[in-house]
Amino acid sequence: MTDTVTAETAAEPVDLLAKFDPIIQTREALLAAGVEDPFNLVMEQVLSPTRAICNGRDTILLGTYNYMGMTFDPDVIAAGKTAMEDFGAGTTGSRVLNGTFRDHRDVEAALREFYAMDHAVVFSTGYQANLGIISTLAGKGDYIILDIDSHASIYDGCAMGRAEVVPFKHNDVEALEKRLKRIPEGAGKLVVLEGVYSMMGDVAPLKEMVRIAKAHGAMVLVDEAHSMGFIGEHGRGVAEDQGVIDDVDFIIGTFSKSVGTVGGFCVSNHPKFEVLRLVCRPYVFTAALPPSVMASSATSIRKLMHGGNKRAHLWENSRTLHKGLRDLGFKLGTETPQSAIIAVIMPDLEKGAMMWEALLKEGLYVNLARPPATPAGMTLLRCSLCAEHSAEQVQTILGMFERAGKAIGII
Repeated sequence: MTDTVTAETAAEPVDLLAKFDPIIQTREALLAAGVEDPFNLVMEQVLSPTRAICNGRDTILLGTYNYMGMTFDPDVIAAGKTAMEDFGAGTTGSRVLNGTFRDHRDVEAALREFYAMDHAVVFSTGYQANLGIISTLAGKGDYIILDIDSHASIYDGCAMGRAEVVPFKHNDVEALEKRLKRIPEGAGKLVVLEGVYSMMGDVAPLKEMVRIAKAHGAMVLVDEAHSMGFIGEHGRGVAEDQGVIDDVDFIIGTFSKSVGTVGGFCVSNHPKFEVLRLVCRPYVFTAALPPSVMASSATSIRKLMHGGNKRAHLWENSRTLHKGLRDLGFKLGTETPQSAIIAVIMPDLEKGAMMWEALLKEGLYVNLARPPATPAGMTLLRCSLCAEHSAEQVQTILGMFERAGKAIGII
C-alpha cells in the first residue's frame, strides 16, 4: 500500500521567489516615498517619434532608442500595412518550417545590401540573435573573451553554449591582450565586443581590439545594436567608422533601435554561415516574425542607406545636449559625446528616482537605469536622442533638466 500526502503532512514549499525579496523591498520603499513607478510607465498615445502621452501627460520622449525616428516614416508604415493585408497577421511557424515568407527573404536581402556582406539571418528579437549566434558558435571547450560590461543577452548566449567565459576590463585593450595570451593553444576563441555600450553610451576601441584578436587567432563578433543606422559613413556602425568592418567575422544587430521595428539579425561573410539556420536553436525553435514587421523593416533599412542628413542632425543633437548638460553641472558618462546615448550619473537610486519623476512632471521621459544593469553600481538617467528631435526641443530638454536638477538638489 502506498502512502499518500495529505494536506496536514505536506511540507511547506520553498518560495522560489524569495531570492528577489531585496528588489521587492527596494521598489516598495521607493513607491512608499510617493515616487511614481519608474518601471511601469504607460504610453497611452504615441504622437510622433519624439512625443507621447505618458501617464496622462504630453511628454517629450528621450528614452526610446528610436535613434533615426523611423517608427512613423510613412513608407515604413505603408509597407507594413500592405504586407499584413497580403499575408495576414502572423506566421504561426518557425523559419525552418512554414515561417519563411517573401518579406523574411527581402529583409535579409536588404541587410546584405546595407552591410555589403554575403550572408544575413533574421531572428525574432535582438536578444535571440545574441543568444543564438553566440551559443552556436562557441560551445563546451571553446573560449569566449568578452568585455565585462557586455549586454545581458551576450552573457546569456555564453551560458547557453557552455563555453568558458573570460571577461576583461571594460574597453581595456591591454586587458584583452593579456586574456588572449592565457587561452590554451589550439582552442576555439571568440572575442565578443559591442560598438556602443548601452548604459554609458561609450564607444569601443574596435580598431585595436580587432587587430589583437586576429593576431591571437580568435574570431570576432561585434554587437552594433546601438550604432547601426547612425555611426559610420553608411550607418554600418563603429566597425565601419573605425575601418575594421571587413576584419570582423560576425555583426549582430537589432531592428528595435534605428530601424524602428522589432527583430534581430546577424550578418557575415563566413562561407559556412548558412549552416547556422539548421543548428541554431533560438532560430529553429522560435516562431518567425510577422510579415508586416519584416516588410516595414526592409523598407526602413533601405531608407537608412540614404540617411546621411539624418545622421548629421542626430550628431548635432548629441553634441548640443551633452555640452548643455555639462555646462549645467551634471556629471555625464562620457567626457565627449560618443553616440546618441548620454548617461547622466545620479548620486544614488533615491535621488535618481526623484529626478526621473521631476523630469516626467516637467514633460520629459528618460530611462532610469540601476544596478545590476549598470556598471560599477551606478544609478543613471539614460538619454537616447532621436534624429527627429528638433533643435528647439533639445533646448527645451535642457531647460527641463535645469529646473528638475535644481529642485532635487543635484545641481
